[in-house]
Amino acid sequence: MLHAHRCSSILVLLAVVVSWTTIAAATAKACTRAVYLGREGQTVTGRTMDWQEDMRTNLWIFPRGLARDGGIDSGALRWTSLHGSVVASVYEGATADGMNEKGLVANILYLAESEYPSTGDSRPVVTICAWTQYVLDRFATVSEAVAELGKETFRVVPIATPNGLPGMVHLAISDPSGDSAILEYVGGKLRIHHGRQYQVMTNSPLFDQQLALNRYWQEIGGTVMLPGTNRAADRFVRASFYINACRQSAEPREAVADVFSVMRNVGVPRGITTPDKPNISSTIWRTVADQKQRVYYFENTYSPSAVWVKFADLDFGPESGVRKLQLDGEPDRAGNQTGEFRPAAPFTFLRER
Repeated sequence: MLHAHRCSSILVLLAVVVSWTTIAAATAKACTRAVYLGREGQTVTGRTMDWQEDMRTNLWIFPRGLARDGGIDSGALRWTSLHGSVVASVYEGATADGMNEKGLVANILYLAESEYPSTGDSRPVVTICAWTQYVLDRFATVSEAVAELGKETFRVVPIATPNGLPGMVHLAISDPSGDSAILEYVGGKLRIHHGRQYQVMTNSPLFDQQLALNRYWQEIGGTVMLPGTNRAADRFVRASFYINACRQSAEPREAVADVFSVMRNVGVPRGITTPDKPNISSTIWRTVADQKQRVYYFENTYSPSAVWVKFADLDFGPESGVRKLQLDGEPDRAGNQTGEFRPAAPFTFLRER
C-alpha cells in the first residue's frame, strides 16, 4: 500500500502533466525570445518570428530627435525619440523587433490571451504597432522602462493585421546588464515581470503559467525528456534549458553563434502552418542582438545567409535622417549591411481600418 504522501505526490505530478498537456494543446503559439548571459557582460538576445505569411520585413535606422505618435488618428500619445535604433518592421507598418544605441532590445510576440484597457479609457493611446518603438525611443535600460511604463500613463490598444487577424501581443525587453522584463495586459491592466531571471518568453499561456510549467520540467532535469513539439509551452522549456546549457562565453562570435543555435532549435520548419490557428506557423525570420558589441543580426529563413548592422559605424544624430535596408524581395543580401541603408521616409504605423 502506498504511503499517503507518496499518493499525494503522484496526484500532484499527474495534475501538472494533465494541466501542461491541456494548456499546450489548446494554446500552441508562435515566436520565441531568449537572453544569453555570457561572461564578462556578454549579453545577447535572440528571437524567432513565426507567422503564416511573409510580413515584408525590412530593417530601418531611426535617429534621435524623431517626432513620433502612438499610431492612431485621435488621442495618440506623442513623443520625441531620445535614442537612435535599428528595427525590423512588419507589413511596413509596425516595429516588431529592434535594438537602440544604448543596447536596449525590445521584441513583441503574439499572446492570444491579451486583454487591453477599455475603449472608454481617456488616457493617450499607443497601438501595439508603435509600442516597441516607443520603448526603444525613450529608454536606455530595463529598470528605466519598467519604472515609467509601470505608471500606466497611456493605454495600449490592439490593431488587426492586414490579413484581418487579431493583433494580440506581449512585449519583452532586455539590456546589456542582462536585466529583463516581460510586459503583458491581463484583465485590462499591465502586468510586469521584472528581473534577470526572466530570460525566455514564448506565447500562450500567460507568463506566470509558463513559469509554473517550466518549473515542472526543471525538476525532471537534463535532456532526457525535453518536450519537442512546436507548441509555445514546449518551446519555452527548450529555450530555457538550452540558453543556459550552451557554453556561456565572453567571446562575441561564440556568444552570437550559441544564440543562433538555440533559436534554430526552437524554430518551426518552413511550410508548417495551421489554417484555423494562424499563430501555429513557420519561422520566417530570426534576430540576434549582441548588446555588448552593439551588433544587430537578421536572418530570413528564405535566405541562405544572415545580414548584420554594426552600431559603431552608424550616425544616430538628429540630422542623420531615417534610413532603410530593403530586404523584402532581396533574399540574396548577406553579411555586413551597415553601409547599405538608404534615406527613406519613415513608415506609418498601421491604423484601424
